[in-house]
Amino acid sequence: MRKVHISHAKSGDVLAVDLFAANGSVLLSRGVRLTSGYIRSLAQKGVQYIYIDDKQTYDIRPRPLISPTVRQQAVKKVYETMTALIEQKKLLSRVSSLDLGKEYEKVFKDILDYLLKQEDLLINLSDLVISNGYFFHHSVNVATIAGVIGIAKGYRPQQLLDLGIGALLFDIGMTQLPDGLWRKKGVLTEEEKEIIRRHTYLGFELLRRQRNISLFSAHCALQHHERCDGSGYPRALSGDDIHEYARIVAIADVFDALTSARYHRRQYSPHEAAEYLSAAGGILDYDLIKLFLSHIAIYPVATTVKLNTGEVGVVSQVFPGFPLRPIVRVIKNPAGEELKSPYEIDLRKEMNITIVKAV
Repeated sequence: MRKVHISHAKSGDVLAVDLFAANGSVLLSRGVRLTSGYIRSLAQKGVQYIYIDDKQTYDIRPRPLISPTVRQQAVKKVYETMTALIEQKKLLSRVSSLDLGKEYEKVFKDILDYLLKQEDLLINLSDLVISNGYFFHHSVNVATIAGVIGIAKGYRPQQLLDLGIGALLFDIGMTQLPDGLWRKKGVLTEEEKEIIRRHTYLGFELLRRQRNISLFSAHCALQHHERCDGSGYPRALSGDDIHEYARIVAIADVFDALTSARYHRRQYSPHEAAEYLSAAGGILDYDLIKLFLSHIAIYPVATTVKLNTGEVGVVSQVFPGFPLRPIVRVIKNPAGEELKSPYEIDLRKEMNITIVKAV
C-alpha cells in the first residue's frame, strides 16, 4: 500500500487501512473501493491522507506498534471517560465515584505488553482518524509514544505505568471547559486562550483526587504545557523543575498534534515534525528529543517520496539507526511515468541517492 493525499485519491482506489470514528469504531473498512462520494466525504471530515492498495505496492505493509484491537479498546475507554465528564460536568462529585487508576492501568498494560514485544521500537504511523475524533485518538497516540520513550529510557515497570496512565489522561482537564471553546475550529481570542490554559489545573485537580492514580501521573496533566526555557504554563517552570514524565508527554503531544489531521491547518509529515522538534531543543527537553527521534520512522513505511534523481517511490522498509536511509520501491521515472517493473533501492548502500521530500 501507499500513502496519498486525499486530493490525489481517485474513484476506484481501494482503501488499505481502516478509517476510525471518534469513539474508536471503524468508520470505513480497509478493502472498500472508494467512490467520488466517499472521497468528498472524507475530505469534508478533515482527512488529509489515506492509504490505498495498488499492484505496485500491494505487499508493503507498516507494522503497527500495538494491535488494532488494543488500540480500539484504548480509544473506546478514553472516549467513554471523556464524554461522560463533558456531558455531566460534575467534576469533583462525579469523578470521586470513578476508579480511573485501575481502569487506565489495564488499558496501558495492554499497550505496554505490545510495546515490550517489539524487536525494534520504531514509531511507524499508519492509522487514519477523522478530525473530530482527534481528541480521543490523540490521548492513545501520546501514551504509545510516551511508552516508547519510557522503555528507551530504561524505566522500571511502575514508572512505565505511572507515565502511561498520566499520558492517557494528560488532557482530561479539557473536558471541564466550555464545549464550544475546546471544539472551536477558528482562531482563539486572548481571553479564550486564558480559559483553555486552565485545563492543566483542572486535570491535575481531577487526577490527584483519584485514589489509584499517583501524583507523578497527575503532574502530566499539570505540566505538559511547561517549557524548558520557562515560556510555558501554568507556572512558567523551567528545566528540571518540570517532572520528566511531563517533559516526555510534551514531546509526544507536540509530535502527534503536528502529524494528525486537523481542520485549522495542514497535516505535517513525520519528517517535518521531526525537524520542528529538532529546532525546539531549547524549549523542549533536548536529550529526550534526541532519544525520541532515534525511535521514529522519519519516512514511515508506505510513505510516497521523491528522490534527488527525480524518481518517485514508496518506502518499503525502515531501519533503526538509519532514519533517513530506508529502502524505497521506485514506481515512477523522472518524467512521472509509472514503471511496469518497479525496483527497490536501499539508501543505506546508495549513498549518492537521497530523499528530497515526502509527496
